[in-house]
Amino acid sequence: MYICICNAVTDRHIETAVSEGALTVEDLQRKLSLGSQCGSCKACAKECLNTIHQENRALAAAVPCFI
Repeated sequence: MYICICNAVTDRHIETAVSEGALTVEDLQRKLSLGSQCGSCKACAKECLNTIHQENRALAAAVPCFI
């Protein structure tokens, strides 16, 4: 799904950016130019980012750690 129409940024692009270390909307702006035009996508991008972080935390909690 497109998150930033102006720069053709999709939720998949955001997922990839997060897997490469993006933690904040500002990180997404630097990496993907998200929100650099009209800026109306920032709220949606933040929701997407929060969802990805929640899913990652849930996955990490579900996977047993063997040390």
